[in-house]
Formats: sequence, structure tokens, C-alpha cells
Amino acid sequence: MSTALVLFRRDLRLADNPAWSAACAAHAQVLPVFIHRDDDGPWPDGAASRWWLHHSLAALGKSLRDAGAGLHLRRGEPLEILRALITSSGASAVYWNRLYEPATIARDKHIKSALQGDGIAVHSHNAALWCEPWQIATQQGQPYKVFTPYWRNLRPQLQATGPLPAPRVPGWRELPGSLPLAALELLPRIAWADGLAVSWRPGEAGAQELLEIFADDAIGDYAHARDLPARHGTSRLSPHLHFGEISPRQIHAELDRRARSIDAKRRPDIEPYLRELGWREFAHHLLYHFPRTPTDNFNPRFDDFPWAPADQALLERWQRGRTGIPLVDAGMRELWHTGWMHNRVRMIVGSFLTKNLRRHWQHGARWFWDTLVDADLANNTLGWQWVAGCGADAAPYFRVFNPVTQAKRFDPDGVYLRRWLPELAEAPLGLLHEPWRDAGLLRRSGYPAAMVELGESRQRALEAYGALAR
Repeated sequence: MSTALVLFRRDLRLADNPAWSAACAAHAQVLPVFIHRDDDGPWPDGAASRWWLHHSLAALGKSLRDAGAGLHLRRGEPLEILRALITSSGASAVYWNRLYEPATIARDKHIKSALQGDGIAVHSHNAALWCEPWQIATQQGQPYKVFTPYWRNLRPQLQATGPLPAPRVPGWRELPGSLPLAALELLPRIAWADGLAVSWRPGEAGAQELLEIFADDAIGDYAHARDLPARHGTSRLSPHLHFGEISPRQIHAELDRRARSIDAKRRPDIEPYLRELGWREFAHHLLYHFPRTPTDNFNPRFDDFPWAPADQALLERWQRGRTGIPLVDAGMRELWHTGWMHNRVRMIVGSFLTKNLRRHWQHGARWFWDTLVDADLANNTLGWQWVAGCGADAAPYFRVFNPVTQAKRFDPDGVYLRRWLPELAEAPLGLLHEPWRDAGLLRRSGYPAAMVELGESRQRALEAYGALAR
């Protein structure tokens, strides 16, 4: 009777899980394993990600128990633990789905080589992306650096094929030494995570629920509503995608199925959303081909950029949503309370930090990494380098988002601002976007004065960029 181990990582689902399906099809007994590594490379999970991981593992464990199996939890070095599990279970093969961070790629190559040297078969699969990062290339065989031609190449290759069903779970037996979930010590020790619990339902079922809501309603107005932070006009599936509770193939298939079931005259256009998923693919393409970009400027000209000197007090005001710029503060408070921020607001708070405050984009990347439930190395790197102007296909540095103009355009009635800035909830609309125009309002409300004057700080940023350009 053949036995295999399936190493779960950021593929915390049973449906459309290639490694899980392949192992269940080929072996009489399959043992699901999750190994938590405390020292997980240069980018260990941040606090919000660890909270999500805890609850996602709980959901996966329940799904496996309901299917007649169970999730074996371990903590420590993966190769050492896998070898011990192989010995105790008699497994002849190990299956996993690939990850694409540089440190993980190197570690997986080492583990695969070592296990194959032990006579163990190792099978890896793609569960996270439409296409592997090395499968899309220019006509010259080079990686893409601009999104539009990348997407023009990728899009025709995408087929709305049905995802893999959750397979029958072969016979499973108990193994000694499995840890309780609490022993992984993933949950924060402060009440900060209470807002996350109110906002999210980690796990495969939660992902499917959000997809159904999005497919039923928001997709019909996505091209317009995705820019409005006061509305739930986006899918909010990004954390579920990051932890592999749902795949892009599942999303594509379901949206396509729903669209085809509707009369052609009323059929929603799903292309704008698929294009956003394409940006996610592009981020992984860049990280794979340019693995130093999480810390190094993609555009080396910015290595000499005159960033402002370190100022921890100033940085903390930005982190806590106390800059005195309403749209920036609303976004940063939404992030702190829910572990998420609307994408347009992410661009605005990033522009404010890197241009109006002229702080290095790494400060923002590290804060987002710790506080976002969808913190993903590829997406986080692309986003911050894009908004700072130093990345691939980046917004030019001289494009500085004006938070007031953006708020008036995308939150004209102030619904989003009032939601996250309760001290300004009663402010007249004429002052809500620019409260510094009334010193009495600031005094009565306790809302801080603006850290910088937007016009002057924009000009200083342009002058710094101009000096670099020369």
C-alpha cells in the first residue's frame, strides 16, 4: 500500500489543488502536513498574515476532518521534519505546490535534491498562477518589464476551464507528534486583531462566499466601482488568493460561467477584473526574474535619489493615520483596523509617503508587510516600486497623487472619510477634504494639522527628481 505526504503551504484548499489531487489519485494513503518554520527567510510573515494563517489552517483542518482525514502540524526545519515523517509513515513520495519567493525557491530545490537522494519521489505543481513565471517571454526570449505587452501575451493563453474537484481522501492514519494549532504561536498577543476577525472569514469557504458575492453583484459595475473606496466594488479576494484558499483558475471559471448564463445584452464585462489578476501574475513574473527587487530599486538610477533623512516620529504619524491629510489618514486607519486597504487608497498613501514626505519606499513596504492580511512579496514589491517611480512599468516619479483631488473625485460625499475619521464625522463637506482651512475645526475635533503643505512638498519632490535626472 503506497503512502505519500502532501506538504501544504500557501495552497490551503482542497478543491483545485493539483498536488493534493495528484497524490490522492496515485496513492492508497495520503498524509496532509503543514510545517511552520519560525525563521522563514528575509521576509517572515507579518502579524496580520500570521493571524490569517492561524484561522486558515483551522479551516483546512476542519475540511480534512470532515473528509475523513486530518492535518498534521509540525514546527521546525522542513527537511528534517519531512524525513522523520517519511520514516514513521513509510511514505515513498512527497507532493507540494510551488512557491515563487527567491528564498523559498532555493530552499525547495535543496529539499527536493535531498529527498531524491534518499530515494523519495518529489512532485511539485502549479496551484497559484495561470502560467509559470518562466512560461511567458518576449520574442527575444527575455522577461517582460512592461505590463501591457505581458498581458497581451498571457491573455490568449487563458481558458476558463473547470477547476479540479476536491478528490476523495484515501485511507489516512494517525501519526504521533502532531502539534495543536496553538503551538505554532501565530496569533498576536494584543487585541489589535479583533478588527480583523470582524472583517474577514479566512479559509476556503470564506473565499467561495466572497467570490459568489462578487459574481452576483459587484462584477457588473467593477470597471467603475473599483475606484470608490466607500463601496465594496472590488472582490476583496486578495488575501484568499495569497493563502491559496482559491485559485485564479477557479475565479476565472466561475466569472465566465456566470457571465455566459446572462443574456448577452446584460452580460457583465469581466475583462477589467481579469486584467487585475493579470497584474498579480506580472508581479510574480518580475519577482522570479528579478529576485533582488524586494530590497533593490528596479531602476538603478534611484540608487542615488536623495530620500529625506530618517524621522521615526514622522513615520509613526503616517503609520497611525495622524498626518492631517484626511484621505491618507482614512486609508491608514482602515489598514490598521481591518488589515486591508482599498487599492486606489494604497496608491495615494504610498505617493504621499514617497513623494510628499520623500521617505524611502522600503518604509512603506515593511509596514504593509506587517499589517496587510494580503501581504504578498511579489505584489507588495511591485506596488511600492510602482508608486515610488523606481519599479518596472512604474508611474513616473513626477506623478504625485493629490489626496484632496483624489478624495473629491472618488469619495465626493465623504462617506469613506467619515467612516474612518470619526473626529471629522460632523465636519461640513466643504471642510472635510481640507480641514486645515478652519483652525477652529481642528481645535474642536482634535484632528491634527497637516504635516506638510501638499503643493510645497510636491514641488520639493519634483526638484529632487529633477536633480537626479540631470
